[in-house]
Amino acid sequence: MARPTRRNAGTTAGEVLLWLLFFALLVPAGFTGWAIGHYTAGKKQTVTRTVTGAAPAPATTQATPTSTTAAATAATATRAATTTPATTAATTTASTAAGNPAQGKSAFASSGCGACHTFRPAGSSATIGPDLDTKPAPDAKKNNMQLAAFIRESIVNPNAYIAPGYAKGVMPQTFGSTLTKTQLADLVAFIAAGSK
Repeated sequence: MARPTRRNAGTTAGEVLLWLLFFALLVPAGFTGWAIGHYTAGKKQTVTRTVTGAAPAPATTQATPTSTTAAATAATATRAATTTPATTAATTTASTAAGNPAQGKSAFASSGCGACHTFRPAGSSATIGPDLDTKPAPDAKKNNMQLAAFIRESIVNPNAYIAPGYAKGVMPQTFGSTLTKTQLADLVAFIAAGSK
């Protein structure tokens, strides 16, 4: 019969100390991680607010052309009304920025725009994206677009025009589908009203 081997007392004591050290470090680290997760989880919450409001009904006018030239002029005026911001009630159409700038401020905040853009009316000063106080008007002019149409396009299709000094693909591509038409119109009106 084989005789059992005896363990060295020094090796046994070393193993015991190693296990005690392991548990002495593991238990406080585990408790600390639990405490941090438990006490900070309830402090920050992501809140999504959907702001809706009724847009004013568009005013329309009937033109009765008396000649072919008058008909062409009326057709041109109709096309121009869909791409230019409304200045009178007669040229306001559903596709122009007929939003509410006050509601647009809420949409700006709830969509997180201030995390990337400087915009004084919203009280934001981030520099990841273009400065909305000064950039939209000259950029719209460079692209031969009306300001409201340019701002809307920049929100719905942010890679259509990239301002010099900024990278493509940084702005989320989802605002066209996540914002309602009213929110989008309000946001465009808010930015257009504050841009110089």
